[in-house]
Amino acid sequence: MINKLKEVKERYKDIEASLALPETLSDNERYKKLMREYKELTPLMEEFEGYEIIAAEMKDAAFLMESESDAEMRAMAQEEYYLLRDRLRDSEQKLKILLLPKDPNDEKDVAVEIRAGAGGEEAALFAAVLYRMYSMYADRRGFKTEVMSQNETELGGFKEITFTVSGSGAYSRFKFESGVHRVQRVPETESSGRIQTSTATVAVLPEVEDVSVELDPKDLEIETCKSSGAGGQHINKTESAIRIIHKPTGIVVECQDERSQFKNKDKAMKLLRAKLYDMKQREQNEKIAGERRSQVGTGDRSERIRTYNFREGRVSDHRIGLTLYTLDSIVNGDIDALVDALSAADTAEKLRGGDSL
Repeated sequence: MINKLKEVKERYKDIEASLALPETLSDNERYKKLMREYKELTPLMEEFEGYEIIAAEMKDAAFLMESESDAEMRAMAQEEYYLLRDRLRDSEQKLKILLLPKDPNDEKDVAVEIRAGAGGEEAALFAAVLYRMYSMYADRRGFKTEVMSQNETELGGFKEITFTVSGSGAYSRFKFESGVHRVQRVPETESSGRIQTSTATVAVLPEVEDVSVELDPKDLEIETCKSSGAGGQHINKTESAIRIIHKPTGIVVECQDERSQFKNKDKAMKLLRAKLYDMKQREQNEKIAGERRSQVGTGDRSERIRTYNFREGRVSDHRIGLTLYTLDSIVNGDIDALVDALSAADTAEKLRGGDSL
């Protein structure tokens, strides 16, 4: 590990020197690329610098333990040595984590799809609860959300809703949410007070560059229509909503948020690329399905990942066995404890050498 860190340190110094060169400063693309790499390496290099200082101090303490004739001084040196040894172990663990390969999608914006599952109208109402939870969470994190399309029910639920979350690190905070979410509560539509179990499915798709997925115009069927809301009432009278069908795969995307047909088409194309990219990734994951899987899970949308029990005020994430009795704050967007625990479990799995999400 130390040899690897020394190599990275040399690269870090080279980048630092290059950033000061006139030819780099005049080349905007090269400058941005080097600055991005420099920023990514800075936390690792700062930790490694601290590691080297502790290692040097530990070496000095070890020398005093061997050479000092005064018993009291030797005891002090020994105490310092063991304290430094613990700090060095902590720093070494942090370095191992910082050296783990980064998920290339972590900094990207995302599209989130929520679809009502089993449970009829109650499932649609639960989908609305999840949408509200994620919207409030995004706001807490300083992210921007924007609805792309929605199919609202008469009671204010969603048969399905698709929205984007924009901001640095959006995917890293939402990527563990893909899967089946289950709710256990007395439905608003239930007069007898019986608890019902309903589900909603969440899919989190990282935004991909145009070059990542090639689209042949011949494979696309593009339809325009009027945007509609609950009960089929028209939001506007112009045919600004866009529906795109990818004929080879049958994937359908819609966007009706904007009044501009051009903007809706642009958003729908981005979502289509994200879905096709996601499909390719899942095909690759299936090839290694028989191998080790992360404790956090596969991200499969058919996998039940979490239960929200309203009567007990409990939220249980089944992938890591975590149960929190803070349901009220969680459905109001305070999900950092869940996200942090899932991220920590994923990191621990990587450190053990297993597959990650």
